[in-house]
Amino acid sequence: MKDERVLLKSYLKSLKLPTIQREYQTIARASAKENEPYESYLQRLAEIEVVHRQTQAIARRLKQANFPMTKELQGFDFNAVPQINKKQIIDLSMCGFIDKRSNIVFTGPPGVGKSHLTIALGREACRRGYKVRFFTAAELVNTYIEARQEKTVLKLEGYIKKCDLIIVDELGYVPFDRIGAEHLFGFFSQCYEQTSLIVTTNLPFADWPQVFGDDERLAGALLDRLTHHVAVVEIITDSWRLNQSLEQKRKKDSD
Repeated sequence: MKDERVLLKSYLKSLKLPTIQREYQTIARASAKENEPYESYLQRLAEIEVVHRQTQAIARRLKQANFPMTKELQGFDFNAVPQINKKQIIDLSMCGFIDKRSNIVFTGPPGVGKSHLTIALGREACRRGYKVRFFTAAELVNTYIEARQEKTVLKLEGYIKKCDLIIVDELGYVPFDRIGAEHLFGFFSQCYEQTSLIVTTNLPFADWPQVFGDDERLAGALLDRLTHHVAVVEIITDSWRLNQSLEQKRKKDSD
């Protein structure tokens, strides 16, 4: 019996089934106690291996996405921002827009929850099996500039093509020079109808030329690609973070 177990563990290791190797004896005892048929025992073993692999894959995709923080939809206070259509956000979390190579643009002032919702949607996409990458707009431009200096632009573009969803946060907070604007335009052009995007911005579309060195032609061409297949979530309200801070200050002062 001992030799058989050693051989079995060797086989399971060769087949790269670590969860079955770790759990098969426990499952065998439980199945024997319940008098289950061999098929049920085998099914239970296969199930725990599949669940373990799925869990590991999700964790790996979440890590590779490089989210700056953990935000989930259940942690978002929709009552605090009634301008947001909760049903629309829940529908978007199903990730059908990714299969259609469509985009989402969140617009509104700082502090209204754009990044929270964006990260939450990105994390849900990871859980559903999509490859996601998070950038701030400034980080994305700097990544392109560094790749250009190191002559690895083709490698960067190859990586982008493998992503199902790319998030570009805080577009409009920092204006770019001509080189930065051209890199950003090149990025959006590469993603057009190939990779889905979620973009957050504090600027209405009419003000986007100021991000690209007041080049209206470049901004117009970029918007043409971005908004061809897009869901726009416009949040016009006071800063939720600011209101929360003021409320906490009022409570502190009243104590």
